[in-house]
Amino acid sequence: MGVGSGTSSFVRPIHGALTQAGNIVELFVDVVRNTFRRPFQFRELIEQAWFIASVTILPTALVAIPFGAVVSLQTGSLIKQLGAESFTGAASVLAVIQQGSPIVTALLIAGAAGSAVTADLGSRTIREEIDAMEVLGINPVQRLVVPRVLAMVLIALLLNGLVSVVGIAGGYFFNVILQGGTPGAYLASFSALAQLPDLYVAEIKAAIFGVIAGVVAAYKGLHPGAGPKGVGEAVNQTVVITFLLLFFANLILTMVYLQIVPAKGS
Repeated sequence: MGVGSGTSSFVRPIHGALTQAGNIVELFVDVVRNTFRRPFQFRELIEQAWFIASVTILPTALVAIPFGAVVSLQTGSLIKQLGAESFTGAASVLAVIQQGSPIVTALLIAGAAGSAVTADLGSRTIREEIDAMEVLGINPVQRLVVPRVLAMVLIALLLNGLVSVVGIAGGYFFNVILQGGTPGAYLASFSALAQLPDLYVAEIKAAIFGVIAGVVAAYKGLHPGAGPKGVGEAVNQTVVITFLLLFFANLILTMVYLQIVPAKGS
């Protein structure tokens, strides 16, 4: 009896996690299918993109400044010990563009935009608005989910560029002002290690992170617990699950990129 109960308590969470993962993948496929179905909700897309941008631009910029500064100070100190000060700019830019900007973008998209989307859809679900739409023959995925996912992808791409610019500018300032670096050497070393595919993979990461954050947020919003408490729990679960998936996806994408695109000069 005890062994059976212990096995059941061990298997049940795994079964629930696998079921939830399958449902999220199913929703993703449904989103892709409904993206190309007419009529497309342009108005909803613009409204959601504006809302997501309004809640993420300022926090993203404020996070990017100290992030770029920390990367610049740490790499500058390490490279100075190795006697290769002329490569400080290249190392900082490489770290910010390849890893820093997509991760910062993903965290802000998941934390700010994802939680807002989950709360919005969750409140609609517990008020039975989603059921009413289905009764009227309106597909809630096409009407509500697709515009939000595409808006998160669009804003993630734009925020990735913002974080890259702000992070590099912050790194330049702190390296030149605080560490006594040479402005010309910092700028001239950009092309020493960095290459154009680094920017491409950063944008690809941002787009994939936006899709993951949007689909997870929509799934949790469409399947909250009972009452306002269930919506609050769904918001918390959205942030945690999205963070885990984003870091795992970043690991996979980085490994694939480093295998496909050789480092410059190798």
